[in-house]
Amino acid sequence: MFRIFFLTLTLLLSSTAISKGINVFGVGIFDIKFDGSEKNQATDFRFEYRSDQTLLDIGPEEDNFFFLKPFFGVEYTSDSASYFLTGIYFDDNLGELFQGKKSKFNFTPSFGAGIYNDGSGKKLGNDLQFRTSFEVSYELKNKNRIGFSLSHISNANLGDKNPGVEILSLSYQIPH
Repeated sequence: MFRIFFLTLTLLLSSTAISKGINVFGVGIFDIKFDGSEKNQATDFRFEYRSDQTLLDIGPEEDNFFFLKPFFGVEYTSDSASYFLTGIYFDDNLGELFQGKKSKFNFTPSFGAGIYNDGSGKKLGNDLQFRTSFEVSYELKNKNRIGFSLSHISNANLGDKNPGVEILSLSYQIPH
């Protein structure tokens, strides 16, 4: 498992050296429940590469709100669970969205799919898992960002059981 993780991380990092985008490094709480029903809480470590290349523009010409872009990522927990995924995201400035003026705050929702291995962590019922995330980040003077995100991983009832998991994360983002 470590070899797969290392190989994937190497490929992701090598692709970031030649293309424009954002490297996202995160740490969070895996299996957070706000009602106290969590069973397999662990620390979640995340790396994502968010490409700056637009795959699809579905919004009006004057607004860049719907420029869908690809991302690739890996998550690993303190219980040895791993998740390799890819998907799409869009990034919008919250000031422009609500007030028409640029601010330091950005909103970044994403959707992805990937392969999950539970290690000694929470059993999610299937190898194929889907993740939705909502993130708000603040841009620092050096153009890096600090962000908070809430994610949900689920197998969309493709397995015999579908307990799902929520992850609350803090991230540091470095554009290049």
